[in-house]
Amino acid sequence: MNKVILMGRLTGDPEVRYAAGEKNMAVGRYTLAVNRRYQKDGGQQADFIRCVAFDKAAEFAEKYFRKGMRVCISGRIQTGSYTNREGQKVYTTDIVIEEQEFAESKKEPEQQAPPPPMSDEDGFMHIPDGVEDENLPFN
Repeated sequence: MNKVILMGRLTGDPEVRYAAGEKNMAVGRYTLAVNRRYQKDGGQQADFIRCVAFDKAAEFAEKYFRKGMRVCISGRIQTGSYTNREGQKVYTTDIVIEEQEFAESKKEPEQQAPPPPMSDEDGFMHIPDGVEDENLPFN
């Protein structure tokens, strides 16, 4: 079984290119900074994991994902290799995305004021004038 689930922050905006061929398929790439479980020398450590998405998933990432966003992905590990221009063999490891989603809600532009307290200083709930006893839930 080859299954990976990651949650991290995008290190940059996703880059999307279109593969030429019979069908123009979108290929999106981005890197996730995933915090390690334990801190070393008092500082947080992170792994930077390359991810690749195809077709609709790539277009979704391009449209909605931005640098710094926290996202959750699942997919599979895929390894490969190629020879670079200097003639050296380069090995790659990528996560091929099968599912991706937001891992936090959109931040509010302004912090809303907290709701007024529901109880008095003595711990009893304040009931506004004009409320009949039969309308209270604890009757």
